[in-house]
Amino acid sequence: MYKVLICDDDKDIVEAIAIYLETAGYSVVKAYDGFEALDIMKTQADQGDDASKIHLVIIDIMMPNMDGIMATRKIREFSQVPIIFLTAKSEDADKILGLDIGADDYVTKPFNPLELVARVKSQIRRYTQLGAINEVDSNDDKVIVNGGLVINDSAKSVSIDGDEVKLTPIEYSILLFLTENSGRVYNTSQIYEAVWDEDAIASDNIIAVHIRHIREKIEINPKEPRYLKVVWGQGYKVEKL
Repeated sequence: MYKVLICDDDKDIVEAIAIYLETAGYSVVKAYDGFEALDIMKTQADQGDDASKIHLVIIDIMMPNMDGIMATRKIREFSQVPIIFLTAKSEDADKILGLDIGADDYVTKPFNPLELVARVKSQIRRYTQLGAINEVDSNDDKVIVNGGLVINDSAKSVSIDGDEVKLTPIEYSILLFLTENSGRVYNTSQIYEAVWDEDAIASDNIIAVHIRHIREKIEINPKEPRYLKVVWGQGYKVEKL
């Protein structure tokens, strides 16, 4: 059973989300500020067993003591678990900042609980497929080579000119999709629908931030990318080399 950590200083929101997730078959852990969420994540990381493992974090941005931004920054120091932000409509700048420091997605309050459950399902599916949870059969390699970019889809690894690159599951999925279709241009909605496997909803900011992160990791000069390029007014592509 997958375990989700819910963190919000509004206990009613935590309880409501918990009901929907538990009905969908998830186990739930509750926290009410960033310090408590961080402590839970550190504890499960130290224990290192499957029973204590958190598979996804849902965290509010605006909280007392330690907010969701700072908690996410600290969680990213030791974990790549998917993180979904709960945000208010007025927190657009915080949404971008949250994606910048490692959040995978966000849901704006007030939100449809069924949409949130769908996003949780999507993120956990990607995390369990692309993270280090499943063992990989080394005899079943699927390797894509494009110039100095090498993607081993069985090992879920990426290297540039022989140096390994650490990507989050979302970043990996985006890069894999564009590299498998190198030379073709995809707009943000097409990328979102292909990677998230759901209809695109306000996807421009999410995709743009993840693209920038990928560039920072795979390009020598992100401002003059060799691989991952923008086609102004149309979308993004991986150049076929």
